[in-house]
Amino acid sequence: MRERVEEFERREIQLIVIAPSKGSFVSQFLEQFGPFPFTIYGDPTRTGYKKAGTVTMPKWKLLSMALLGFVTGKVKNFFPDDSKQKQFVQKSMKTQDVYIQGATLLFNEKGKVVWKHIDESPEDHASIDTLLEKIDSDL
Repeated sequence: MRERVEEFERREIQLIVIAPSKGSFVSQFLEQFGPFPFTIYGDPTRTGYKKAGTVTMPKWKLLSMALLGFVTGKVKNFFPDDSKQKQFVQKSMKTQDVYIQGATLLFNEKGKVVWKHIDESPEDHASIDTLLEKIDSDL
């Protein structure tokens, strides 16, 4: 998203990211992987995630997908090359809810959800092209 943020800005769309973590952990993430041209908020109680209808992938399923991807070579760079980023990812895997899947929601000016996509797995994100098409179609 950060590479294509201008396409949203041209459409006067505000991007907001919500992570299932405390603000302090979001700050640590930003130190390692930032900056981002949009705001990232923490949702440590997962209230927003629950209201959005997100799913938590079973631990065995996610780990088996990761292992299969690694063995088949489909998943490269499972860990970042940068040592500090790698340490942060490893810490995240031990201390954060890495099994909760995300969602993408589009809201109108009144705050009403007009479109949403619930991720079923880590690779099941709504594409940026899909989001832009939905926005351009005036939903």
